[in-house]
Formats: sequence, structure tokens, C-alpha cells
Amino acid sequence: MNDHIHPEGSGEEHDHGALGDAEYAQFMELAAEEGFDIEEVEGAIEEAGHGPLPVLAVVGRPNVGKSTLVNRIIGRREAVVEDKPGVTRDRVTYEAEWAGRRFKVVDTGGWEQDVLGIDASVAAQAEYAIEAADAVVFVVDAKVGATDTDEAVVRLLRKAGKPVVLCANKVDGPSGEADAAYLWSLGLGEPHPVSALHGRGTGDMLDKVLEALPEAPAQTFGTALGGPRRIALIGRPNVGKSSLLNKVAGEERVVVNELAGTTRDPVDELIELGGVTWKFVDTAGIRKRVHLQQGADYYASLRTAAAVEKAEVAVVLIDASESISVQDQRIVTMAVEAGRAIVVAYNKWDTLDEERRYYLEREIETELGQVAWAPRVNVSAQTGRHMEKLVPAIETALAGWETRVPTGRLNAFLGELVAAHPHPVRGGKQPRILFGTQAGTKPPRFVLFASGFIEAGYRRFVERRLREEFGFEGTPIHISVRVREKRGAKKK
Repeated sequence: MNDHIHPEGSGEEHDHGALGDAEYAQFMELAAEEGFDIEEVEGAIEEAGHGPLPVLAVVGRPNVGKSTLVNRIIGRREAVVEDKPGVTRDRVTYEAEWAGRRFKVVDTGGWEQDVLGIDASVAAQAEYAIEAADAVVFVVDAKVGATDTDEAVVRLLRKAGKPVVLCANKVDGPSGEADAAYLWSLGLGEPHPVSALHGRGTGDMLDKVLEALPEAPAQTFGTALGGPRRIALIGRPNVGKSSLLNKVAGEERVVVNELAGTTRDPVDELIELGGVTWKFVDTAGIRKRVHLQQGADYYASLRTAAAVEKAEVAVVLIDASESISVQDQRIVTMAVEAGRAIVVAYNKWDTLDEERRYYLEREIETELGQVAWAPRVNVSAQTGRHMEKLVPAIETALAGWETRVPTGRLNAFLGELVAAHPHPVRGGKQPRILFGTQAGTKPPRFVLFASGFIEAGYRRFVERRLREEFGFEGTPIHISVRVREKRGAKKK
């Protein structure tokens, strides 16, 4: 079933997603015949056809209002805003939109605990976030002014060389703008006076952010230029990431650090496997200590987010000798939401007895059903067992990630599917999927156009059948549905 279909010519060159010129023209003709607004259809294809979104990191010392600002940017209260330190959170990245442009936001406000010394903890947070980012918003409390910790973050920012927008927060009125002006002394250019709490000045600041962000993130991997494909090894602390990296490298390259969340240069390893050179993005090196547990979890999330943003494939490592945890599920979800190709590797397989294998299979069905499509390998980082299966699994996932179905073939498939399995009747009406197109790859992104609202259950059914028909092994699939407005609503 793994029928990998690629477009003729490079459709990526056009402004209309992955559709070539001729395919696009035919598609727009079809949309017009069905009574869709042409501008809306163009917008839907453009939105679905985007590649990876640029990443904005929000950094700064504790209590300057980072999470409040993130909530303001994303337009909803999702980032945790609490005085209590060490609040464990499910995620550190969010999607945002401003002035018609979409981007991701990395929030580093989740852990303010001063167990490492304030400078070390702030520096570690900032370092991981900056690593993932295309641009940075540096938040400073205008009322307090620049502190030694702020100066330390400025040094990190200069070293990283990423574009920086300086946000002078807690400026609630004109009187506070003089305080903001003092922040010119940081040498990061104009301070933008903002009140994250009340929204004052955030629009002007976001305009500057859009100027700093690239249209698309800089892809440091290079398929077009033949550069090495990038793989993120992710998993919860102590699951064996360093051991696996050392085993595939054939030597001790990664030292597992005793102290959670300490600042260090990220290690990207060029490793030859199966006759091919791969670049492994290191997420190893965090261990839990009891008194550091919450902080270590938070740093692990931040570092995982940074690695996943830089990678094409996420190899999720799970300790098969222990029950699948909530943290394992969160990490899988993070990779899925980032839209990366995914391989699930079950480590310590050689230590399992028959009973544990039986229960593990049940756990995989119930806890990881959301990635049943991901290639699976059972490995031992300790002994090197089944390491040779890792490369074919990664290649399968990448092939699925890059697969594209031509519009004509997709619509023939959709026509048969809708005829054989129509959408349930709701409220006396039966919505129908009229036609669709695959507007992008990496991961595959589909736009379906329908006569009415398509329920989530039916969308999942369509996704399942797409996988059965066209493969898409090892990749998430994004499906968006556009509903036709009432005929005559646009046409006078």
C-alpha cells in the first residue's frame, strides 16, 4: 500500500502550495463551478500549503510577564500564569497569527524556580528557546529596569546572532514610557513599551516581530542540496537517548550530565548509518533529581521542542520495561503537532519477559493509538540489538512525509469514498465532500471543500482511508475543511 506519489516537476516553486500551474488552474475552475468564492479557495490553499512556520521565542528573567505576553500574542489564555514556581505544563509551543501571518511561539515562562541559581536557570531556558527560534522577543520589566540577569541574557542573545525585539513590559501608561527609554542602554535597539496585561502597545511590538521573522524558517537541513537529513532523538529523561546516540555513533560522544538544565552547547552529531550520513539533533543529557524534578521536566520539554523544530524526523524513544507514561504521550503529541515524520523506538526490548511484552502491546494500542501509523522498532541501546532496523524505519517515515497525491487522483478517490460511505444526515441535511487537493507536503496537508460542516468522526474516517489508499506511513496528516457559503450569498 505504500504507494508514494510525487508531483511532476517541483510544485513547491509556485505560490499556490504544492500544486503546479496547470493543476492549480484546473482546480480553480472546479471550485468556481461548485460555487466557491475564488479568493477564499486561494486563501485556503495558501494557508494549507505553507511549509514549517517561523518560530518566535519569548525570553526573559522571572516575573517580567512572559506568559502573560504569550497569552496576549496567541489571543487566548493557554500559557500558565501563576506565581507558584515549577508549574508543570503540557506544552511550550503555540501557534499564533498577526496581520495575516502565522508563526509559532516558544514560551519560556513555565519554570521560575531558583534551584540552580537564577542566572543559570534563566540562561538555560533562554539558550534552549533561542536554539529553536528564528527571532526572539526579550521581555524586560520597565519598572525595575535592566538587572544583571538581563545583561546575562543579552550576552546570550548577541552570541546567538538571532534578530531580537526588545519588549519593555509593565508600561501601563504614558508615565511609564520614560522608564522604558532607559532600556536603550542594553544595546538591543529600540525598547517597545508594552503592557502585556492590558494589551497596550502589543500591536506595534508584533509589527516589529513580523519584520524580524523570516517568511519561513531557515531550513538548516538540505534535501535540495543533498545535505544530511536531521533526526531528533526525543523521549523522557533517562529513557536511553544518550546510550542510543553513542551506540549508533559507535563511540562515546554524548556525556549524560548529572545536573538537570545546566547551560551547555547543543550537540548535533553527524553519524553514518546504513551507508547514509544523518545529522542527529541531541536532546539527551537531562536526568531527574528529586528536588529538581519539576524543573527537569520543564527543561526536557523546552529542549525537546527546540530539537523537534530543527529536525525532519522525530525518533521517539520509549522505555519498554516501564509502563507508557503521560510524559511519553506528551512527547509524542509534541512531535505530531510539530508536523514531523515519526518513528517510535521501544528501548530495553532485550530485558522484557513474555508477560511484559503482552501488557506492552495492550498499552501501545490504548495509550499510543494516535500514532498507530508510525513505524515501530524494538531496540536495545545497551546491546545494539536491531539497530539496523532504525534506518529503514526513518527512510519509510521520510518517504511518507514527502508523499504527494495529484489532485485528479485524490478527487477520484474522494468521489468513490463519498459514494460508498456518505456523511451521516444531521438536522435533515447531508453534508458532502465535493472535492479537495493536497496543498502541501512535509507533512501532507489536505484542503477539502464541502457543502456543509463535516464532523470530526468523519474527518478521522477520511484520514484513515487516505492512509489505506496512499500510504503516508510515519507522518501526521493535516486535513482542513472549507464549507461552501449558501449559494447566492456572494453572487448578486
